[in-house]
Amino acid sequence: MKYIVESQKSLEQAATDLEAAVAKHKFGVLHVHDLQATLKSKGIDFANGCKVFEVCNPHKANTVLNEDMSLNMALPCRISIWEEDGTTKIGMLSPKALLSALSDSAVLAKVAEEVEAISIDIINDAK
Repeated sequence: MKYIVESQKSLEQAATDLEAAVAKHKFGVLHVHDLQATLKSKGIDFANGCKVFEVCNPHKANTVLNEDMSLNMALPCRISIWEEDGTTKIGMLSPKALLSALSDSAVLAKVAEEVEAISIDIINDAK
């Protein structure tokens, strides 16, 4: 259900490299949530850096939405980079596992498999 790799890079360098890898694979970054900064702005001193990237390929998203509009709730895909025990980690939840839990559509299973393979490539490129 989870795909997680460790990186020797700093969180900031991994984030920069992730953005480049996303573009290389014809996906786009829609938004980056900086959880540490957000929590700090709410008065919580959270020690670990954590950035959550919302990523999307418009062609894949279009296929998903045309097959089942309610799956807009599962989009966009998310790839996270965080610090844990002195290590930078990059990971995601499996698109195949998520979509298979939400639909038995063969069309969606194929799209999820493609998106998962590309997302793993993106993560491995960034690490």
